[in-house]
Amino acid sequence: MTSLRTGGPVHPSHAVLRPLGPDEIAITGGFWGERQEVNARATIAHCQEWMERIGWIGNFDRAAAGTIAGSHAGIEFVDSEVYKLLEAMAWELARRPDDELEARYEALVARVAAAQESDGYLHTSFGRDGQPARYSNLEFGHELYCFGHLFQAAVARLRTGHDDLLPQVARRLADHVSEAFGPTGRVGVCGHPEIEMGLVELFRITGELRYLEQAELFIARRGTGTLRGASFGPFAQEYFQDDVPVREAVTMRGHAVRALYLASGALDVADETRDDALADAVALQWASAVARRTYVTGGVGSHHQDEAFGDDFELPPDRAYAETCAGIASVMLSWRLLLESGDERYAELIERTLLNNVLASPREDGRAFYYTNTLHQRMPGAIPDEHELSHRAEASLRAPWFEVSCCPTNVARTLASIGLYFATATGDGVQLHQYGDYEIATTLDAGAVRLRVASGYPFDGGVEVTVTDAPSAEIALRLRVPAWAVGQAALSEDAALVGGAFEVRRTFRAGETLRLELPLTARVTYPDPRIDAVRGDFAVERGPLVLALESVDLPAGWSVNDVEADPATLRADGDVTELSVTRRAPAEASWPYASDRLSGEAERVTARLVPYYSWANRGPSTMRVWIPRVG
Repeated sequence: MTSLRTGGPVHPSHAVLRPLGPDEIAITGGFWGERQEVNARATIAHCQEWMERIGWIGNFDRAAAGTIAGSHAGIEFVDSEVYKLLEAMAWELARRPDDELEARYEALVARVAAAQESDGYLHTSFGRDGQPARYSNLEFGHELYCFGHLFQAAVARLRTGHDDLLPQVARRLADHVSEAFGPTGRVGVCGHPEIEMGLVELFRITGELRYLEQAELFIARRGTGTLRGASFGPFAQEYFQDDVPVREAVTMRGHAVRALYLASGALDVADETRDDALADAVALQWASAVARRTYVTGGVGSHHQDEAFGDDFELPPDRAYAETCAGIASVMLSWRLLLESGDERYAELIERTLLNNVLASPREDGRAFYYTNTLHQRMPGAIPDEHELSHRAEASLRAPWFEVSCCPTNVARTLASIGLYFATATGDGVQLHQYGDYEIATTLDAGAVRLRVASGYPFDGGVEVTVTDAPSAEIALRLRVPAWAVGQAALSEDAALVGGAFEVRRTFRAGETLRLELPLTARVTYPDPRIDAVRGDFAVERGPLVLALESVDLPAGWSVNDVEADPATLRADGDVTELSVTRRAPAEASWPYASDRLSGEAERVTARLVPYYSWANRGPSTMRVWIPRVG
């Protein structure tokens, strides 16, 4: 077994960069510290309370008692939500130990463990008397998907220094999977990739080679047409990413979360097996999807019916699905690619996606969520009942829980571990990829290094890095410069900008400080003309944040659907970003088309723009990111 407390959610064996573990990096406050506090204080408990109340956790009790037949609560894969909650709890306990949370965690693990069968199998929807047989619905049953989330929860527990009951359950289950689906077992894959990542990470921390071999086998089987039954016509197998082998695919396609989880698992396998061709294929798919199938917020998925990526440049703002889980999956893949290559463009997309897609999901109080993240809300949303389930794609304001509630628990585990995505190390240095308030304490080849990072980012472009301990030898500190700041960013000492970062390589003394200044000026962003849904529109960004126009910042009776603006009127003063917007009131007509441009009396006001992630926290509203240009 490898040592515990090594790395975060993922720890590749052969990557260029080494992820820092929970004992090496910690957020200490600021923007991200506030969000971790809300997650710890509200979101984790909220998820547990809902799943207890509606019976999802009780499924394990009924399965253990043999009474689950006919009384299963929720859809087939609700086990996975309990596992994501356990992962969130594990990371949170590492961040800040808490006796009450530890007791809740241990009690929940005991209930899960009690439902495990004698051969290691563990699922509450299949396999018992009165239920469908095991693995009788690989397309949509999500059994292996759920197992993958259990493995990731167990890895979180191991990486935070505890080899206790949940890791024991995970090993037994992984052994079962290796027997059931190994070289002499059943030839099949799960309709929803996820287990591949979990198996590789379990291998990395236990050293059990057959877990890696099973993940490699699942990747090799994908794309051979073993899955059937999707209701999307000729795109059925594309939906499952079962149309072509992973190493032959040239872009992300089909169901967005499935595609990104699969690519992440494939890259994990590629790292451990030194399969450069497979790794290159995943990098190519990422690059193609970023260039042609990604919203300005970093969100992905333009189809509601199949939750899919859609075609190249098919990015309608008002029909954006941009699922929260797909954003989290994108971060997971970009993080792996960053570790493998050291290329800061992956950190750039992580920042964009976290701040503008993932953070748009939770309400300010951490107790309601968006499943999908539209970029244009045409009608004011209805306030949901705080005690009722919402349909995942129909919540017009953030809802407390969903019939399919994968996003709240995914948000919880991501925020609990978010600091583990901020920085990395190599033998000779430390690389800072994201900014906020955090501390690093790690060991390089030359000795121990301690850093304190302080910043009001993303609302303040100043980043201060203080060296509190350093070896008496040369090391390198590398600070990422976002693409929007290139040519304007300044460091407090001379350093070349190489590969998207300033690197200072020298001997440091305790107490020394580096200061990075990033310009947070507001800027206009225009879409590629091939994105026909927003041709003629523009968006506004400030620093790393995408901004939005919300109707609560317009005069009474105005809607964002009626306005246009001149980009030249954009102004930023302090924390306020404003734009002069115009509303025309054309005369009523029986036909909404004309040979000349429709005209009408123009009204003009100055409207404040807000960070997109914060919209819909002030009550029902209309909203848009892409604003039509006057003319």
